[in-house]
Amino acid sequence: MLEKIRTPKDVKKLSIAQLQELAKDVRKRIIQVTAKTGGHVAPSLGATDIAVALLKMFDPLEDRIIWDVGHQSYAYKILTERNEQFDTLRQFNGLSGFNNIFESKYDAFGVGHASTSISAALGITVAKDMKGKNGRTIAIIGDGALAGGMSFEALNHAGHLQKDMIVILNDNNFSISKSVGALQAHLTNMLVSRPYNVTKNLIWDFVQHIPNRIRRRIILSARTLEENMINTLAPNIIFEDLGFKYLGPIDGHDILRMIRIFNNIKNNLSGPIFVHIVTQKGKGYEHAEDDASRFHGLGPYEIETGKCKKKKAETYSKVFGNTLCRIAEKNKDIVAITAAMADGTGLSDFAEKFPDQFFDVGIAEQHAVTFAGGLAVQGIKPFVAIYSTFLQRAFDQVIHDIALQKLPVVFCLDRAGLVGDDGATHHGIFDLSYLNLIPDLIILIPVNAEELSAMLEFAADYKEGPIVIRYPRGNAVYIENKIEPIEIGKSIIVHEGKDIAIIGVGKAMEDAEIIYRELKDKLPGIDPYLINPRFLKPLDTNLLTKLEKKIHTIITVEDNALIGGFGSMMKSYFSNSDVNVYSFGIPDEFITHGTIDQLKNMMGISAEKITKEIISILK
Repeated sequence: MLEKIRTPKDVKKLSIAQLQELAKDVRKRIIQVTAKTGGHVAPSLGATDIAVALLKMFDPLEDRIIWDVGHQSYAYKILTERNEQFDTLRQFNGLSGFNNIFESKYDAFGVGHASTSISAALGITVAKDMKGKNGRTIAIIGDGALAGGMSFEALNHAGHLQKDMIVILNDNNFSISKSVGALQAHLTNMLVSRPYNVTKNLIWDFVQHIPNRIRRRIILSARTLEENMINTLAPNIIFEDLGFKYLGPIDGHDILRMIRIFNNIKNNLSGPIFVHIVTQKGKGYEHAEDDASRFHGLGPYEIETGKCKKKKAETYSKVFGNTLCRIAEKNKDIVAITAAMADGTGLSDFAEKFPDQFFDVGIAEQHAVTFAGGLAVQGIKPFVAIYSTFLQRAFDQVIHDIALQKLPVVFCLDRAGLVGDDGATHHGIFDLSYLNLIPDLIILIPVNAEELSAMLEFAADYKEGPIVIRYPRGNAVYIENKIEPIEIGKSIIVHEGKDIAIIGVGKAMEDAEIIYRELKDKLPGIDPYLINPRFLKPLDTNLLTKLEKKIHTIITVEDNALIGGFGSMMKSYFSNSDVNVYSFGIPDEFITHGTIDQLKNMMGISAEKITKEIISILK
């Protein structure tokens, strides 16, 4: 059936039986491709039937469809003229793992971070009204993303404006109660039916001619009756209070049922509509159904067994989680906080061992940071584990609620630097720049597993203010040697040298070591310093003063944006000296998806290309 689909218009021509067959084909396609590329498997399998039903009833170019985060949208990609390209999912120069307005005319809004869809959908709806355009705007949001504060801000505004838009809650955490399922189905059918809404409007028009005192009683009684009916059978009545008409719960794998509901909404209802659809994560693939958490996002896997093809080595996330467990065994004031990323940040074991000291606040980074501040003022030591790209969402809270009050909160930034396949929305390449400007913030950058553990131990005992520790995605590097103790603002000279210095920041130290060896090999007489700075803030001014007297060239290598990063600090520090600073890092642009090596080559910051450029400069 999938072979017959060239454009979304082809979906509209199919019968219900054909749509059900199409959904099976799409799921099969998702499994075949993600087994090779990895990706967000379970969420997209669960939302496949929703995508099919939406494209049956709506025009994605006239009606605009926004998928929150984009984890759920693989079926939508396949059915909107991207099936032939789907094998390139998350590959360099291939399809993005998320929705991208530069990738397809069918992607109404770029996504990657959660809880943005309702705001975007409302903006699109208002703009269409202003320009006199037709069509509904539909936002599909998961139950996790709905918990984000931005979602409720948007719901509140949408309820106030009363524009014609649809919010679909893809709820994959709860099942429909069989005891009230039939009654709920009947109620939902009634609320969207033409007779009910025509009668309701006629009554509303009629009572306008009745004296005010009596009219108010009739309207109040009618509203109370309707609300009581919904309250008796429907969950989440808060949406009615926010100004939405609530419909559901609806079986998200019953394509016929969803089509009937969407058809009635189009023809009979106006204003903001909230449709509660219940789905099963991983639907149609046994291994994803059994372990939806692991199949939320994973690398290549074997279709038959569901096992990952690559054997997992210990990651920096795991090192962080294990170290924090050791620290918490000795200190009962230690707590761990994450924003819906317990597995991703390596805190699953901590959550199991110390349930009273672990807090998953959901997709609510702003709350996570200020919540940590509240704990800190009462003598608790919070470790806040958030992906680098997601801490951006709590920038104000880091400044206002933590740094300004010098609270001893520890921010553990996972996925710092380039992250590869997830692309522009997920690269952690801005954290050094946006944190660098905050006073009273200490920023540490480990180059190996031992340093990360030591920095966490140091942070646990530090009481003078906030600390940031940023570390990369991927396998941890072990040196299995005793490292020097962590001292505030003190760098490590890995190799003493003369004339020039190479400074490698965090993971970029791997490239710095290669550059060091290549320069010594290809330029006889050159003997560079090789330095691990450990700190972005405060800088090791004692070492920098020493270097200013001994060298003429400094080379910095980092996996952060050049603007505001470590290299820019070095240029600023040596701006009034005779020392030349050459910085290599992320250019002033958003970086696409691909392997780390592909991306570094594209940007000209691989060890090989940096070495070539440095040799040219030195000659």
